[in-house]
Amino acid sequence: MLYGFSLELMHLITSWLLQPVVWGLLFFTALSLYELGIAAGERFSVIPALVAAKQRRQLVEQGKKRIERADFITRIAPMLGLMGTLIPLGPGLSALGTGDISILTTAMTVAFDTTIIGLLAGVIGFVLGRMRRRWYDNAMQRLDDEAVDILSVAVSNPCNESVLAKSA
Repeated sequence: MLYGFSLELMHLITSWLLQPVVWGLLFFTALSLYELGIAAGERFSVIPALVAAKQRRQLVEQGKKRIERADFITRIAPMLGLMGTLIPLGPGLSALGTGDISILTTAMTVAFDTTIIGLLAGVIGFVLGRMRRRWYDNAMQRLDDEAVDILSVAVSNPCNESVLAKSA
């Protein structure tokens, strides 16, 4: 009795999950495409402006935030895709047992569609995360190199204050 109830409850919960999973996948796909647009402006405008203004702290904070967002997409979207794959397979396999091929076909279509959408969003997030890491690492390296150059000039000419004023 308790076993049957727990199975019915589990089936009820999973049947409720499909719609939120699909909406979550659509959200993460839209978010990944939005992040692509942000990345273009980030690469060619925002990062060079922060380097030119020598805004190291802001560069670190912004880089961390944007890389974390890409990593979040990379992790969550494929999980939702897997959930969207497995949830309709239960009713689909049940329909196969009763000979209802149309329900099985619909379940398989939903399963494959959610897998593909989840992987698409995950791949976009992964590529963005890798690119952003490289962009921000290179920007930080440029700022560090400039700081080393300024210190080298200061050490080699300790009494020449005009050199330091020009470098800063």
